Amino acid sequence: MHLPRAILHVDADAFFAACEQSRNPALQGKPVITGKERGIVASMSYEAKARGVTRAMRLHEVRKLCPNAVFLPSDYETYSLLSMRMFAIVRRFTPVVEEYSIDECFADITGMQRSLRGSYQTIAERIKQTLDRELGFTFSLGLGPSKVIAKIGSKWKKPSGLTCIPGHDIHHYLAELPVHKLWGIGAQTTAYLAKYRIFTALEFARKSENWITRYLTKPFVELWQELQGRSLLQLETRPKESYQSIQKFKTFSPPSQDRGFVFAQLSKNIENACMKARRYHLAARGATCLLRTQDFRDTGLEVRFTRPTAFSHEVIRALRPIFDEMFHSKYSYRSTGIVLFKLQSDEVIQLTLFDPPMQIEKYQRVYRAVDDLRRRYGKHTVFLGSSFDAHAFTQHVGERGDAPERKALLLKGETPRKRLGLPMFLGNVK
Repeated sequence: MHLPRAILHVDADAFFAACEQSRNPALQGKPVITGKERGIVASMSYEAKARGVTRAMRLHEVRKLCPNAVFLPSDYETYSLLSMRMFAIVRRFTPVVEEYSIDECFADITGMQRSLRGSYQTIAERIKQTLDRELGFTFSLGLGPSKVIAKIGSKWKKPSGLTCIPGHDIHHYLAELPVHKLWGIGAQTTAYLAKYRIFTALEFARKSENWITRYLTKPFVELWQELQGRSLLQLETRPKESYQSIQKFKTFSPPSQDRGFVFAQLSKNIENACMKARRYHLAARGATCLLRTQDFRDTGLEVRFTRPTAFSHEVIRALRPIFDEMFHSKYSYRSTGIVLFKLQSDEVIQLTLFDPPMQIEKYQRVYRAVDDLRRRYGKHTVFLGSSFDAHAFTQHVGERGDAPERKALLLKGETPRKRLGLPMFLGNVK
């Protein structure tokens, strides 16, 4: 198989549910669903998918479709550890790996045939076999001359498939692919392309370059070129060092009509978002506050700050009036969210005429001390009084309050906040 560049896309099959089945053999072959703590499906095994279960479906609806489903709380600590193992395995074959998300990555294996003693397809097969064997669940891989083509390949034979797409065969795959299935094309772009009678990926790829540059923006021009087999999108191999926005959302149960409790949940999200912004030396020019009711109706309002900030108490003070405007005690709320936007470096911030520089410097020292305490003793060792109710009570109570088994399995020397990176253990299906 000849390729000018050999880009591999590795995609774990039903990752969260597969992690649970991998570490607990009793779950193999059972319809496993994670997301119990949220009341909706976060991930489902292929056995559950076969019964018609879909992502974000409410659990009471799942019980009607699949009475024998096994519901588990999400254990993101374990999923992250297994994700790191996945990336480490791929890096045994090539150092050029982009960690695209928790359950997928890109790898450039161009020029590795001699050192790895095999063709590109053979190398891809060995990577897949190693991942399947060492992690205990399956992966789907796509191999092609560009990132977009490789991603098409990994979706082609799910689960546990390997699809190699050489340049001369690209048109065969694009002919059967709806345009909305292309990476980066959403609902609005799909509707826009439909006005020009473009419904498949092949119809999009066969448009002239002049037409693409005239009617579409730069990201779609790059997408079009990748579909021609040209590799334009580079692999991002460095850890993420900056963000355009930071968002934190959290679901709690049971839903609440208590204004103070719901605001405490929002306040906790704000503290987490500001903590992350300070870690990357960023400050936000504005924020969006979001509330979700029990019947999944969302309300959101945004506010602009007089100067960029990552101080939690300043963001909370700015958002309090719009929270009071959004909150209605007749509704039960199930989650809150915060988005910090228009982020910039916090090293050079232009103060306004009315900003007190001495006070700002004092807050900077306070938050440096707070962040240091959190690094040493745990994320929520120190928190603002406005978040007290969110910290004083568990995030979920009742049946949805079940914690992942790993949190209850403390080894010698471990604490609830500090544990060894050991995700694997055997459990019992309850």
